[in-house]
Amino acid sequence: MTRGFAAAAIILGSATMFAAYGQQMPAEYDQAMKTLGKQGDFKENVLKINIPRNDLKVTIDGIATPTPFGFGGWLAMTRGDGGMDVMMGDLVLLEDEVNPVMSALLDNGLEVTAVHNHFFFESPRIFYMHVHGHGKPADLAKMAKPAVDLIGRGSPPHQSSVTGGTSNISPGQIDTAKIALIAGHEGEQNGAVYKITVGRDDLKLKEMGATINSRMGLNTWAAFFGSDANAEIAGDVAMLSQEVTPVLKALRANGLNVVAIHHHMTGTQPAVYFLHYLGTGPAAKLANGFKAALNELGKGKATSGKAAAEHH
Repeated sequence: MTRGFAAAAIILGSATMFAAYGQQMPAEYDQAMKTLGKQGDFKENVLKINIPRNDLKVTIDGIATPTPFGFGGWLAMTRGDGGMDVMMGDLVLLEDEVNPVMSALLDNGLEVTAVHNHFFFESPRIFYMHVHGHGKPADLAKMAKPAVDLIGRGSPPHQSSVTGGTSNISPGQIDTAKIALIAGHEGEQNGAVYKITVGRDDLKLKEMGATINSRMGLNTWAAFFGSDANAEIAGDVAMLSQEVTPVLKALRANGLNVVAIHHHMTGTQPAVYFLHYLGTGPAAKLANGFKAALNELGKGKATSGKAAAEHH
């Protein structure tokens, strides 16, 4: 082999190894990892930051399962237009971490786009939270850090009360007229449960020419159980994409826990997202949290509280 061919072979081999083991890490991405205190790699123009749950010993249906099987959270960044990066990620969380981490993300300008499970029969119970944001890598790292720092830190003992109630909830008297007045919509009594359902007729959703209305599942609802002083609420919110973050912020600001964010329908125009929430506390306080979420839907199209009270 001549010297020229040998040199070419060395260069080619080096380039091949360079491609195989990744691209050179841009300084701004290296700094983003240092800000977060995590490791990662840069390949195919994407920085992948690893946030594995090595602190957890997980079993799935009794099988001791290693972290790489599906408990490795991550954040990824890649360059977009205008010198800004797009960040996406999937965080692996214990159930007590879900809402503190969600609040930390929302409070720092990032979006939460999904919350769901990946497994059944796992112990401890694990949820997955998808994250989205735009910005400079250094800014995105700073925005994500408060949430990342909560992961694996050891959550405070679980508290059933999120808005001032206790876990000792039992059937009692709820002033449903007051709840309807606050929410701006009447509900129906079914045994000890009072439920308000609000359709999204403003979306004019159709499938195969059929109108998809509240009875078909295109609705937002809240169910109340307990007493005026100590109640629980559970519900579902139907949202357009631009309403997701405002609704999440409204619920969290009012002490309601978000349990899931997902689809109930596919292929619809417009796309509709749904979230489930849960909370305990004084019934009126819970109703105010529900109303805060309603206020972010369709912006002002809800029936007024006065009208609801008049029809109750």
